Amino acid sequence: MGNPGVDYEIRRFGPAAKGSPGYPAAVAWMRAVAFGFHDARRPDARVDQGLEMQLADGRMMTGAYQTGPVPAHALGPDVPVATFGTMDKTLNVGFGRLLDTRLVTAVTVRTPHRRRGLLRRMMIEELSLAQEQGMAMAALTASEASIYGRFGFGAATSEQSVKVDTSARFILDHTPAGSVEVADPKVLLELAPQVFDRVHRLTPGSIGRHEFYRQLASGLVRRDEEGPDPKVKVALHYGPGADVDGYVSYRFRGWDAGPYTMEIVDLVAATQDAYLELWQYLGAIDLVERIAWEEAPVDDPLPWALADARCVDASTPRDMLWLRILDVRKVLEARKFSADGRLLLKVADPLGLDDGTFLLDVQGGEAAVERVAPGHEPDLELDISALSSIYLGAVHPVTLAAAGRIREGGPGAAARAAAMFAVERPAHCLTHF
Repeated sequence: MGNPGVDYEIRRFGPAAKGSPGYPAAVAWMRAVAFGFHDARRPDARVDQGLEMQLADGRMMTGAYQTGPVPAHALGPDVPVATFGTMDKTLNVGFGRLLDTRLVTAVTVRTPHRRRGLLRRMMIEELSLAQEQGMAMAALTASEASIYGRFGFGAATSEQSVKVDTSARFILDHTPAGSVEVADPKVLLELAPQVFDRVHRLTPGSIGRHEFYRQLASGLVRRDEEGPDPKVKVALHYGPGADVDGYVSYRFRGWDAGPYTMEIVDLVAATQDAYLELWQYLGAIDLVERIAWEEAPVDDPLPWALADARCVDASTPRDMLWLRILDVRKVLEARKFSADGRLLLKVADPLGLDDGTFLLDVQGGEAAVERVAPGHEPDLELDISALSSIYLGAVHPVTLAAAGRIREGGPGAAARAAAMFAVERPAHCLTHF
């Protein structure tokens, strides 16, 4: 494929508003990303809207550009053949603690330019830069699960799709503590970030949200289509103090085929009462027989609150958030641990960013980490991707040991790690990026 002698230049820049000097490069980058993800060519107004959201998020754009002659009639040298985007948000690492994290997104390589090392080059440069800037963690959501392990990323949370039968079988055993009312979707432009911030601070694995989400929840943008979504409806949950502590944004799929289904666009609840009472509301919507949700937690309390748990038809869990530790000592000392103990960890890093042997000593839930000289028998020997996977407690070290991803230096070391790395509630990430 392509010309093996092609040279490339990596350029890194920020998004630009219409009329500014960097606008043409930003538009070309956006169109290259859309092409890489097989999206329809977006009208100029939608591209401009996307750039406004990227500016609000403080994103950075990286592209690989051909530096030599480009064949006649092919896309010009101003259009990157590979793209790579980043932004900084916080990650809840358990017990309400937030860690600044470099998010990786919009990764594409145009087909004729694959297998030239472009992704590896951009990834190493960006992770090294993040490390130099003091970031201890990177994260992404993977469209293909086989790509990112070689760069040290490990799957750290999962999600599932659910279809909930809301016919007469749907009986939820819960006494309401608050109330639910319908609202104009546009109120979420203000309320959605406020409610999500409460959820973010309560939920291990949560990533701070970008601008797209409040516009999605309020129906101003759609995931896969152009323009606003006039079908979106919104219900708010009011807690005992009359404050809004949850919301659901949803849309009707139509009358063309049964069962008649309402699909959840976004469901965010800061309390368990709000979560169950929003489901009570959804289950009571007239003329609807099913509720569908693509981003449900794996450890979902809903089936356990129903008289018939089989109302919930759940898919096989799938990986969602992938983490990549950049500074072992910093990330371990950033979080609280559920059990005290000592672990000697021998960590391999395929990119050489932070490997070595580390003594993790937890007293009173707080960690002290010391890099030690090689030669000691470790309790656990693992690569940085496996350590990233167990960091939030959602992936069990014993499971990874059984899979050959972790080597135990002595019996029970993986089980001891599981007790130490456990968090206060199941990890879940509601933010795709």
